Amino acid sequence: MARFIFVAGGVMSGIGKGVAVASISRILKSKGFKVTAVKIDPYINVDAGTMNPIEHGEIFVTDDGDECDQDIGNYERFLDENMSRANYITTGRVYQAVINRERNLEYGGRCVEVVPDIPNEVISRIQKAAKKTQADFVLIEIGGTVGEYQNLLFLEAARMLKLQKPKEILFVLVTYLPVPEMIGEMKTKPTQTAVRLLNEAGIQPDIILGRARVPLDEPRKRKISTFCNVLPADVISAPDIESIYEIPVNFEKENLGNRILKKFGLKAKKQNLKDWEKLVKTIKTAKKPVKIGVVGKYFETGRFTLMDSYISVIEAIKHASWFFKRKPEIHWLAAESYERNPQKLKELKKYDGIIVPGGFGNRGVEGKIKAIGFCRKNKIPYLGLCLGMQLAVIEFARNVCGLKKANSVEFASSCQYPVIDVLPEQKALLREKQYGGTMRLGAYQCQIKPKTASFRAYLPSEALAKEGGSLIVSERHRHRYELNNEFREVLETEGMVMAGINPEKDLVEIIEVPRHPFFVASQFHPEFKSRPLRPHPLFKAFIRASISEAWR
Repeated sequence: MARFIFVAGGVMSGIGKGVAVASISRILKSKGFKVTAVKIDPYINVDAGTMNPIEHGEIFVTDDGDECDQDIGNYERFLDENMSRANYITTGRVYQAVINRERNLEYGGRCVEVVPDIPNEVISRIQKAAKKTQADFVLIEIGGTVGEYQNLLFLEAARMLKLQKPKEILFVLVTYLPVPEMIGEMKTKPTQTAVRLLNEAGIQPDIILGRARVPLDEPRKRKISTFCNVLPADVISAPDIESIYEIPVNFEKENLGNRILKKFGLKAKKQNLKDWEKLVKTIKTAKKPVKIGVVGKYFETGRFTLMDSYISVIEAIKHASWFFKRKPEIHWLAAESYERNPQKLKELKKYDGIIVPGGFGNRGVEGKIKAIGFCRKNKIPYLGLCLGMQLAVIEFARNVCGLKKANSVEFASSCQYPVIDVLPEQKALLREKQYGGTMRLGAYQCQIKPKTASFRAYLPSEALAKEGGSLIVSERHRHRYELNNEFREVLETEGMVMAGINPEKDLVEIIEVPRHPFFVASQFHPEFKSRPLRPHPLFKAFIRASISEAWR
C-alpha cells in the first residue's frame, strides 16, 4: 500500500521544494522503503520542451523521452533511480486528458466540470505513478507557491485524496523565514500567513520545513508550533548550506525521517545513510581545485548569472570531481565575447578543462567554434555535449578537412558543406511546425569502438553488453540535428574518430580527436545519467584528464 506525501511551498518561490522532496525521498529509501516522486507543474504547457531555459531552467529528459522540469533530475540524482513520464504532471496534460476523455464519451454524457473532474484526473495520475513503481511512498511536489491561482486545483486534488485515504496522506509545507537586515530578527509572520492560505484550501500541514539563512532557534520553532498548529518536533530547520547533498544529513539530524514514519505508524526497516554521509564529508573536505570553464549562452539575464539552465551539467562536473577528491570550480564563459574579441581565447589556458554544453539557435555559435578550435590546437581537455559535439565537427571540418564553408543546416539552411544535417523525419515535422515533443528524445543505444578514450571510460562501468569486442551503452538524447553521414569518410580520413555509433540508424553518437589529452564529444547528454554516488563515465574520464599533469 502506497503512502502519499504532498509537498507545497509558502512565502516565495525558489526556496527548495524540489531538493526537499529529493532529500526526504533519499531518507525514506535509506530506511528500507521503495520511494518515487512526482512533480506537478502548474503550466498550461503539455511538457517543458518548448520553454526558454533562461526563464524555466534546464529541460530534463527521461529514458522514455519525456521533457520535464529540472526537479525530476534532482529526484533521479538523490534516489539513484530513473523517473519516467508518469512522474511528471502539468496543467496542460491534465486538461488535455480530460478533454480527450470527454470527446471519447468516457464520461457517459454527463456534464464535465473543473471540480471534481480535473482533481480526479490529477489523483488518477498520482496513483498510476505509485502503481507503476510499486512504491511504498510517493512524494508529490506541487509547483508554485501557496496562494497562487495556478496550483489551487492541485491542492484541491490533495485535499480530496486526503478525504479518500485519511491515514495514507501527509502534508509538508516548505516555507521561508526572512531575517530583515534592519531588524536582525527572524520573522515567522510570512510562514503563519502561508499556513493560513493552505488552511483556506482545506489543508493543514503535518510538518513545516523552515528555510532560512540560518538555523531556526527554539523560540521560533515554538512560535510556529503555536500559531500554525503543529508540534514543535514537526518544525524542521532547513538553513542555507553550500551543497544540496547535505540536506538529507541535516534533515536526519532533526529526526525528520522517523517523524514521518511515526505519523504513518511505521518503523524503519534499516538505517543506511552512511554512503551519503561519506559523500558529504568528501564535499566538505575536498580542497584541491579543478577549474572547469563552461562556454555557453543560457546563463546571462541582465546583470545576473543563472546556473539552472545547465544544472545537470554542473552536477555531473561536481560528481566526477568529488570522485577524485577535488573541489570543483566552475566558471561561466560567454561565447559571444570570443566572437567580438578572439584575443580573449587565451584565457581558456587558465582552466583545467573546457565544456561546451547543449543549446539551440545561432547566437554565440561562432564563439563556441573558436573556443573548441583553441582547445583542440592547445591540447586543453574538451568535452562537448550535443551542440558541443556538432560544433566540434564543424570546427574540424573547416580547419582540418579544408571545408571552409562547413556548417549546420540549423544555422545556414543552404550551406555548401552541411556536415550537420537534420533527419528526414525531422524535416517533415519542422515544415509542419510540429515542435513540441518531436525531437529525438530519450534513451538510444550507442555501440562504442574499442581502443578509444570513450571505450576506456565506459569499460569498468555501466556496459549493457559486449558484442565482438565493442561495448553497447544506453544514453539520453534531445536534439534534431545529426552528423551528416555523407561527410564521415572525409572526417575520418583527416583523423576524426567515430567512437560511438547508434547501431539501429547508423548515426554517429561520439566523436574523438586522437593524440590529444582528452577531446571527446557526444551527441547524447551524459549529464542526465550522472549521480552523486555514481558519476557518469565520460565526466569521470574528462575530470581525470583535466587534473592530469601530463597535458600541461
